[in-house]
Amino acid sequence: MKNLFVIAGSLVVAFAFNFFLVPYGILSSGISGIAILIGLITPFDIGLMNLLLNLPLLILGYFKLGKMITINTLICVISLSVFLYLLPAIPVTDNILLSTIFGGIIGGFGVGIILKSSGTSGGLDIIAIILSRTSNAPVGLLLTAMNGIIVLISGAAFSWNIALYTLLSIYLTGKMIDTIHTDHIKLTMQIVTSKGELIRKELLESIYRGLTITEGYGGYSQEKKQIIMMVVTRYETAQIKKIVRNHDENAFINIFETVEVDGLFAKN
Repeated sequence: MKNLFVIAGSLVVAFAFNFFLVPYGILSSGISGIAILIGLITPFDIGLMNLLLNLPLLILGYFKLGKMITINTLICVISLSVFLYLLPAIPVTDNILLSTIFGGIIGGFGVGIILKSSGTSGGLDIIAIILSRTSNAPVGLLLTAMNGIIVLISGAAFSWNIALYTLLSIYLTGKMIDTIHTDHIKLTMQIVTSKGELIRKELLESIYRGLTITEGYGGYSQEKKQIIMMVVTRYETAQIKKIVRNHDENAFINIFETVEVDGLFAKN
């Protein structure tokens, strides 16, 4: 199912490129933006350049992000390259500002779908996710920062007007990505249960996070309890709650947003 969402997200991104950004020479973020730049100043096909530029980063992603994300990223890169080739570069509107705004928003929506489906659109997305996992910074913010160089290249190759439109598009793309892809938002889960050992074993087998267990007693029942504390991402809460309920339907679960994490977050 996630593969289908990755393909759908790729189609949305290609739609944003060829119907809003490419007709006006506005670049997108990441390697795709570099591919568009090369395609605009050379006879090379944008889809082919997108595929070739992504290959080295796919290899990096395999070692740093794992097999599943790399496979979904490969599906995205191939799908995006095919869609960029098949869809004609026809402007939807004759207003460059509207094209910039909607191209950035729609493109960010597509990338957000891809990231939420355990994939990336390749290129700088891979680097941004790796950096996000080590720094806890939002992926969209990291992409916006790294894409500053694309704005400079755009300004030098075309005009600073185009560069500023590109900057606006990249900013909107990053904001939309962070709206949809909330993996950088950390939550603390406190689980009070009498089945702590069973839950602990399954959590360590299923969730890529560490946990801490303390002993406690029910204030009313005076029964012995285990208190499990974990810092997780928003996406992982549903799976954790399911694991807990499978072992203890009466467990008490408290979830609250974490402002900052200092120390080891992911399980080794």
